[in-house]
Amino acid sequence: MSGHSKWATTKHKKAVVDARRGKLFAKLIKNIEVAARTGGGDPDGNPTLFDAIQKAKKSSVPNENIERARKRGGGEEAGGADWQNITYEGYGPSGVAVLIECLTDNRNRAASEVRTAMTRNGGNMADPGSVSYLFTRKGVVIVPKQGTTEDDVMMAVLEVGAEEVNDLGDSYEVISEAGDMIPVRKALQEAGIDYDSADSSWLPSVTVPLDEDSARKVFRLMEALEDSDDVQDVYANFDVSDEVLANIE
Repeated sequence: MSGHSKWATTKHKKAVVDARRGKLFAKLIKNIEVAARTGGGDPDGNPTLFDAIQKAKKSSVPNENIERARKRGGGEEAGGADWQNITYEGYGPSGVAVLIECLTDNRNRAASEVRTAMTRNGGNMADPGSVSYLFTRKGVVIVPKQGTTEDDVMMAVLEVGAEEVNDLGDSYEVISEAGDMIPVRKALQEAGIDYDSADSSWLPSVTVPLDEDSARKVFRLMEALEDSDDVQDVYANFDVSDEVLANIE
């Protein structure tokens, strides 16, 4: 399993505590606003917006907040910020490659916060392109296990571009080319299979195995990065065994 999948699973098991829920809500709302601005405010005609709204609903973001963000992004209401996508690259403890995706209305603040989180937690910033070549953009759909078998998921998505189905413990991870993510999501819906999230993610082509001490340091760095309001997602090319993961949890 990729480092990002392990990290996402670990965060999910910790549950979204109230102190962090506000940050999660803000990030999900930003995604809705940007998706509506980029592809229009109608979820039926904008698959990216549809998925952003679904993800927010599954994370219990209030419907009125979702609707306001959709209207701001779609131009139906004033007040939307000028959000910019920026990606930073760097190395964490044990030489782990890190990709940091930001969505910000202040480039200087974002750069400062990312650099501070990296340097305080054993990481170093890297030049553009020095890390990104280790990752490939993929579609990742997470399916909860309740009442669903791996064969059910496989049969639903095999004909629409899915490359693999991984067992994450409490859920299944369906990986496809980034452009096939929407057909995969639709195929699951048509088969009556619910999904938790559908995202375009950076998955590593090469991974760095970590022991318990190194894994704790890398997780600490990723938590520090994600604490920034400007950081939307963090990807890393580490691999941690189930035994090490259990000890950390």
